[in-house]
Amino acid sequence: MFPRTRTIIPARDGTLRVLRAAREAGVKRVVVTSSLGAIGYGHPSRDRPFDETDWTNLDGADVQPYIKSKTLAERAAWDFIARAGSGLELSVVNPAGIFGPVLGPDFSSSIEIVKSLLDGAMPAVPRVYFGVVDVRDVADLHLRAMMAPEAKGERFIAVSGETMSILDIARVLRRELGPRARRVPRLQAPDWLVRLAANRIPLLRAVVPMLGRVRHSTSAKARSLLGWRARSNDEAILATAESLIRLGLVKG
Repeated sequence: MFPRTRTIIPARDGTLRVLRAAREAGVKRVVVTSSLGAIGYGHPSRDRPFDETDWTNLDGADVQPYIKSKTLAERAAWDFIARAGSGLELSVVNPAGIFGPVLGPDFSSSIEIVKSLLDGAMPAVPRVYFGVVDVRDVADLHLRAMMAPEAKGERFIAVSGETMSILDIARVLRRELGPRARRVPRLQAPDWLVRLAANRIPLLRAVVPMLGRVRHSTSAKARSLLGWRARSNDEAILATAESLIRLGLVKG
């Protein structure tokens, strides 16, 4: 199945179905969960942080099918609202990588990073960076976006602090978990080695365009307009690890 059929079309069409149903039911406001992937990809490296005025450039080399699906789905949502003329309001939350406590074995790819580190699945980590946010803070921002009059027609980035590398996350785990992090790698793999390994390991191919790309982003709008406050990166990472260990989801 092609990425367009598997990822892009369901994301866009599913978003539009929800908006149509909301309009027909007389719903006042819909909050769409988009992604920072709809904001900060496909651009040259830059020092200025990405904010809600930015959009991902779909022609960029680092735009994978998931990123494209989130961008096109959010674009379709805003276009729908612009055409609907029915009084239906839209707010959008754009989270960075979502971490925090898990409830069971069905979890996201962000959580899988922490699990892989704790399991020692990677002898060395690729030079990949991303923003971090705790799932509990993402939920809080959704509520604020739903209830606050100021949130009508606005996007809100959900990110806790500075961009982290996978090696940064590994260091947090080793520092805070002690012996429980004994399998966590200490080394960062050189980019050339990751590119070479990607020829044999399909899962690494999606990582290659991300090597060394640092995307700074800011949640200043959510903080100033909605009074949103987020847990620190370290707290989100540690909560992820503690829950995985407590639920027996990592190697003993």
